[in-house]
Amino acid sequence: MDQIKNHPLYRKHNIDSAMSTLWEFYKTRFIALYLISLVMSAVIQYASLTINFQEFQTITDPMVMLEKMQGMLVPLIIVMLVSLFFSTIFHYYILHKPLDGSQNIFRCTIKSLKYFLPYLVIFVILLFAGSFAILLGLMALIVGVFFSVVYIGMVAMFIMPVMMAEETSIDRTIVRTVRLSHTNFWANMGWTAVFIILYIIISLVLSGLVLLPFAGNFLKTFANPEDTTSIMHLATSPLFLVLSTAINAITLPLLPIFAFILYFNGKAREETINLPLPGNDPENKVRVEDLYAKPREENISSLNNQNNSL
Repeated sequence: MDQIKNHPLYRKHNIDSAMSTLWEFYKTRFIALYLISLVMSAVIQYASLTINFQEFQTITDPMVMLEKMQGMLVPLIIVMLVSLFFSTIFHYYILHKPLDGSQNIFRCTIKSLKYFLPYLVIFVILLFAGSFAILLGLMALIVGVFFSVVYIGMVAMFIMPVMMAEETSIDRTIVRTVRLSHTNFWANMGWTAVFIILYIIISLVLSGLVLLPFAGNFLKTFANPEDTTSIMHLATSPLFLVLSTAINAITLPLLPIFAFILYFNGKAREETINLPLPGNDPENKVRVEDLYAKPREENISSLNNQNNSL
């Protein structure tokens, strides 16, 4: 896609410009991004209601716990599919809306469908590879696990931008994602780590705001630790579900925007490296043949006239 150089996120970034560009893009297109994430958050919240995590608090038998987890497999798969589907819509909208003003949420939803299945296949492959990387990270304790999580997240962010912007197949997307994500590797890792930490902090602050109307329930629990029923039923409260859905929708668009910032930064740096240096353009170089080139016809006739006059 030749138009991507006109995209507002396309440029060589540093960490400051990356975060400021992310905020500016998010603020400019907040309404549309928030509506998409609101629907996504609502569907995920509804699907999560079918998963009863309270049962695990009274289970001590590992085999019984494993059976319960197997029963939750279908809801967890639904949550994952919904997340990937809306992530596909997010990425398509963020890429194409700034380049084509005629694109809207509904068109982006329909056109993004062709990327969903390839993205799902690559995501499953990354899931298995990531599980192995985290297992290796456990051997190095906390630092290794954090490094593995950041690394997997950094690589994963390149997948959809590469697939959509470059219109590549599944195998080419995997190869291109690994290559581009490992170009300027430590900067990509550092930016991703900073973004993940900021994302977690923002999510915790917003989650605290959701819990403010239920502060009385927590005070009752502190006064009477045996009375935990009010806290246990908090997750099923309609007010809590509405507030958490609305609050979670605020942070969801940040992930795909940051993913495109990483991709466009890598793409811009890659194209800068491939440009010929000033003075190295082969079209402007003087060739040896030019030093011995034949004189033009008008110069020959001029010399002949001078000789005749003499």
